[in-house]
Amino acid sequence: MNWDDLRVFLSIARSYTLGEAARSLGVSHPTVGRRLQALEQAVGQKLFQRSPEGLVLTEEGESVLALAEQMEESALAVSRRLSGSTGEISGHLRIASSDWFGAWALPALIARYTREHPAVTVDLLTGSRLADLAHREADVAFRVVPFDQPDIVQRRLTTVRFGVYSAPSLPAPEEGNGEGVTIFEDLATPTYPNPDWLRSRFPNARVAFRSNNRTAQARLAAEGEGLVLLPLSIGEKSPELRRITLSEEPPGRDLWIGYHADLRRLARLRAFLELAIEVLAD
Repeated sequence: MNWDDLRVFLSIARSYTLGEAARSLGVSHPTVGRRLQALEQAVGQKLFQRSPEGLVLTEEGESVLALAEQMEESALAVSRRLSGSTGEISGHLRIASSDWFGAWALPALIARYTREHPAVTVDLLTGSRLADLAHREADVAFRVVPFDQPDIVQRRLTTVRFGVYSAPSLPAPEEGNGEGVTIFEDLATPTYPNPDWLRSRFPNARVAFRSNNRTAQARLAAEGEGLVLLPLSIGEKSPELRRITLSEEPPGRDLWIGYHADLRRLARLRAFLELAIEVLAD
């Protein structure tokens, strides 16, 4: 049985469509279809059936899913172990973070790292979805929530501090009622204390704009459309914004860095961790 066929099987089982599986594997749609057909012919069973939700596992497909996942984990473990055994500072380093952190906080760190280690190519992967380190979606990741997967080595780096900003053309708001005040809200972090904190300062303010993109929030605030709560990494690097002084500081968020234990001997990762701790840690 071909391992590439099983990789296709797992990708379809997780994405429910041939197209999504093809995109996740970096191959063409017809290739995915051919490999699935080859696997079904090899085992003599239909592994998927069509449904309104897409391609779902048949009973026979369910019976081989756990075994295929075990094979995948073994293959990934071999890959991690071999990757972590080299001491040469070269190759690719994949870093995962949120959009705003990758755009505003990491460029200076990455620039210094690539100057010191020119044989390393850095891949920066940003987005709201948390990267799966066990499945080698990234070598190292930054998060504002602790890692909960097994075999992840992690440490708290620092506290991300926030401030309230507006365009200089807006009059400084008075805390309290909030009548006539316009605020923005962040859709990416609904469980964080930050949105509640801003509303508590201006309980009757009008919410004019909501977004999961902090850069978009900063840009609209610069247009004079309202108050926005931003990480200092964005606000203090945006000369078109003015920081508003209030009676208390907004709550911060802990910043965590993590990597898989199998990569602890990977020289390019160790060099990056040392630099990240030097630059970012409290």
